[in-house]
Amino acid sequence: MLKQIVRSSAAPEAIGPYSQAVRSGDIVFCSGQLPVDITNGQIPDGISSQTRMVLQNLSEVLKSSGSNLSAVLKTTVFMIDLEQFELMNQVYREFFREDAPARSTVQVTKLPKGALIEIEAVAVANGG
Repeated sequence: MLKQIVRSSAAPEAIGPYSQAVRSGDIVFCSGQLPVDITNGQIPDGISSQTRMVLQNLSEVLKSSGSNLSAVLKTTVFMIDLEQFELMNQVYREFFREDAPARSTVQVTKLPKGALIEIEAVAVANGG
């Protein structure tokens, strides 16, 4: 299968030698999204605001690939503090109201740019 590099000007650019997402056939592999506000390059304070920003950025990348959040099959959530797990879940539920994707959540010691959270995803393109 051929791979198609996905780029979205509505989400933060990759900060290293990787793509925002890669599409192969009907599957989209989204790199981890950080909570960077593209309007000002800043990261909001707090896990709730950061989770919301990450999921908005992820949504924009998916949109550029021909997909959307409702077509997400699996996410991996990286957090620096699992004590904030429920706060993250409250916001996560706003974006995945029904038929939530499979998910893994892991605690890490550090994330790029001092972020509290990063989320990657695998989705089906063309709305599933």
